[in-house]
Amino acid sequence: MQDQQRAAFREEAYELLGELESSLLELEEQPENEDLIGRVFRAMHTIKGSGAMFGFTEVSRFTHEVETVYDQVRNGVLAVTPQLVSLSLAARDQIKEMLDADLDGGSVDQARVQELITGFRAYLQDDTPAAGAAPESAPAPRQDKTSEARVYRIHFQPGADIFLTGTNPLGLLNELRELGDCHIIARTEQLPCLEELNPEQCYVGWDIILTTEQSIEEIRDVFIFVEDDSTLAITLVEDGSEEDDNGTYKRLGELLVERGDLDGATLQTFLDGRKKIGELLMDAGLVKPAQLEAALREQEQVRQVRQKRQKSSPSPGAAADAVTSLRVPADKLDKLVDLVGELVTVQSRLSQTAALRQDAELTAIAEEVERLTEELRDNTLNIRMLPIGSTFSKFKRLVRDLSQDLGKQVEMTTSGADTELDKTVLEKLNDPLVHIIRNSIDHGIETPEVRRAADKPETGTVHLSAEHSGDSVLLTIRDDGKGLDAAAIRTKAIEKGLISESDTLSDSELYQLIFAPGFSTAQTISSVSGRGVGMDVVKKAIESLRGSIEIDSAPGLGTLLRIKIPLTLAIIESLLVRIGDSHFVLPLALVEECVELTAADVAAAHGRHLANVRGQLIPYIPLRQSFAIDGEPPAIQQVVVTQVDQQQIGFVVDHVIGEHQTVIKSLGRMYRDVSGISGATILGDGSVALILDAYELLHKSASEEARQCAVNQA
Repeated sequence: MQDQQRAAFREEAYELLGELESSLLELEEQPENEDLIGRVFRAMHTIKGSGAMFGFTEVSRFTHEVETVYDQVRNGVLAVTPQLVSLSLAARDQIKEMLDADLDGGSVDQARVQELITGFRAYLQDDTPAAGAAPESAPAPRQDKTSEARVYRIHFQPGADIFLTGTNPLGLLNELRELGDCHIIARTEQLPCLEELNPEQCYVGWDIILTTEQSIEEIRDVFIFVEDDSTLAITLVEDGSEEDDNGTYKRLGELLVERGDLDGATLQTFLDGRKKIGELLMDAGLVKPAQLEAALREQEQVRQVRQKRQKSSPSPGAAADAVTSLRVPADKLDKLVDLVGELVTVQSRLSQTAALRQDAELTAIAEEVERLTEELRDNTLNIRMLPIGSTFSKFKRLVRDLSQDLGKQVEMTTSGADTELDKTVLEKLNDPLVHIIRNSIDHGIETPEVRRAADKPETGTVHLSAEHSGDSVLLTIRDDGKGLDAAAIRTKAIEKGLISESDTLSDSELYQLIFAPGFSTAQTISSVSGRGVGMDVVKKAIESLRGSIEIDSAPGLGTLLRIKIPLTLAIIESLLVRIGDSHFVLPLALVEECVELTAADVAAAHGRHLANVRGQLIPYIPLRQSFAIDGEPPAIQQVVVTQVDQQQIGFVVDHVIGEHQTVIKSLGRMYRDVSGISGATILGDGSVALILDAYELLHKSASEEARQCAVNQA
């Protein structure tokens, strides 16, 4: 049990250290941000307290030194400086090293620990520059601010002529919804009979119960252009200052009196009735249904906010009433995905058996199992989805440290951090992105002096963005550096024998040469780059994820890399095809269309592998020939047109069977290096279908054509 508790603490501490690093990097840019200061302090405080509880005494003692300094920062005695942030980042790394040492039985550099402790204690010494301002000029202690949710009651009755001004009240209500949890009740008591209704006038009003962290001024700004011509009342009904121990709120009768919908004397006459107060008042015609609904909604929403606050901040020794999330080890999720994959295979077998037997009852069962399996598959894969922002945040530290080592000023910006990817894909994506960012800073971003001479800001920018594109994710890495030197790349490529002096290549084709093994245009070898190791590894890693990478650059303006990768590697939608007696699958994300290829079409191409698709010539690869499959092809073959590396390429097969849920299985050691195959899957009848590697097949075909051309020229 103790080992489980220590393991749970380590896992929580690693998460806190990740958040701590992000907070410190943001704090360096916004040293006066009290929320960031609070986040750093709370992370240290949690690690210290939990560490002491679970036996991590050294971690607790060390973290206490850091926490003490940030307590002074939080109280306004010390100021945040770049030196303090650097020291804090080093302390964060030291805490991680301590946790790693406890896990693998390693040792900790005690001299380094003491050096960091001395550095933090220097900030607490009196009458030293590190201690910040003198006591007599020290600012008043900061008051901790909380982002507590507040509940507002809003009554909005637009002016009758609001439509004539071109204003749609529904737009204002939608703006309120964006501010928080919003419940809107229409007040329709002013609606006239149909014969008297003027369609150009507004008769409806609204009662809104809004739970938000925004101030009353920000709410009032929503109505800034209509407030003068409307009836508007905004009342703060819950701010957390008058909370009962049990989280209850005013009774319904009290609430209706306070809202002005009922007078106190009338309320008293109904208090002895058997029915609920709301029913009595509505039956008597004293309260409209909309008024009653608004009051009940306000009562319920305030109660929920108070109970939620109590659960998130329980009293000492008290436990939360309910568990809203679970921490599950990653290997258990991996096992679950494996089992779902097996279930998908069995379901395919069941569907195939039902189709062969033509049993209506069995077919109905198979269809139901198929529906449930697809739902289970989608939910299981969604559990493994993580926002890519967790990976982006790691690179901020990389950019900061590397730019300081190289004497450059570099800022990293991101967008699309909430884009989700499978956990396995994210893990394999980390190293390629590290290589790309390091190259962007080392080769792309210039020194401040060079940028200033080129009329560019001294601080360079590396921007990372992510967005969904169908069943894939599109990543872009862009810098505003000097861009790629096409002439230098060409010279180096000729020197390494990648191309000849007579070859004519476009700039985009030259840029692709940087992915060749051992290719580097760096004049000197540094700790960052220059050995020609990196970009070829990047391309191989991306292609192993069944992804693609493109590069574009403009001299003096910067470089842009686009990476397209699938959402998940476990189960994919694919297209099942057949050549002879062999089955193959292609990722459906690559497929654009399927067209017929007749003997007449082959003859019209005069020996060239080109298909005429609606007047456009598309090159194709005959897979029967590529895999040396015996037998004669059918009279009418099928061309599966795909998009690979920004070009259309066709794959010729005998028959296209249809869409298929492919559970990806890795190949054994003997078949791992087979060209053009990236894996295998099991079909419903138990046979094996190979997964085609479209990128490898394309590159292999291009190499063979180039070799054949060289032979012909010779």
